[in-house]
Amino acid sequence: MYPQNEINNDIKFLAKSEIRLKILNELNICPDNVRGIVKRTKLAYSTVSSNINKLEEKKYIGKVKKRYHLNPMAKIYFNTLMEFKRSVEIINNFNAFWYMHNLNQLSMDSMQNITDLKDSKLIETTPLDIYKTHNTIKKQLVESKEVKAIFPYLHPEYPELIENILKNGGTIELIVPKNILKAMMAPVNEQLKKDAIKNGKLKLHSVTDEIYLYLTICDEKMSLGLFKNDDSFDQNRILISDDKKSYEWAEELFNHVKHEVIQ
Repeated sequence: MYPQNEINNDIKFLAKSEIRLKILNELNICPDNVRGIVKRTKLAYSTVSSNINKLEEKKYIGKVKKRYHLNPMAKIYFNTLMEFKRSVEIINNFNAFWYMHNLNQLSMDSMQNITDLKDSKLIETTPLDIYKTHNTIKKQLVESKEVKAIFPYLHPEYPELIENILKNGGTIELIVPKNILKAMMAPVNEQLKKDAIKNGKLKLHSVTDEIYLYLTICDEKMSLGLFKNDDSFDQNRILISDDKKSYEWAEELFNHVKHEVIQ
């Protein structure tokens, strides 16, 4: 078994040098010689050569037919480090969204795959546009045919939006607290609701447990909202994306919550 202290030393050796990480990144993409790495990284020849020697001494890389290759363990270390680095960057880029917010209902997979949200966009209200987050969500709902959503609160416009989606032949699956489900669905045309439920176009999941996140998956777009640590919903910021990875991330989270809160 590989000793823990050796693993820690290996990771520190790689992580503390941006130059070594650049070299490893290039070799992870494609094996190359020193001159090729110099050309691709724009680093000085002496800098690349010196760090190549250090990496080779520690057996992170090896030479095959005049080209340097990453060894299998170095590949694992490098890819793990890069994934962690990207996770930190996403958290820092959207610090206002994550900081001081309740993340308890995010699944383990959601946390581990947080880098899937790298192409998301943070939408925040402003003094001149206090409805910016709601209007962004509303636009997604209006333009969509297939909707999955976790609504932790009732907005006056939700019933009409739900009715219009069903009128246009769309499908909706909702996870909603039991205490607001009746009020949310009562204004929707009764026959329309019955037909939609019968045809599998409308699926309603009422939950008695508290819900501490907001999520919509509209066609291939997603939006995510969180509660603050004081249990109040943060209406001032949401994360949105139309990237495929973000959509898949949101799908996994929706299914996780459905499994966790619906017995």
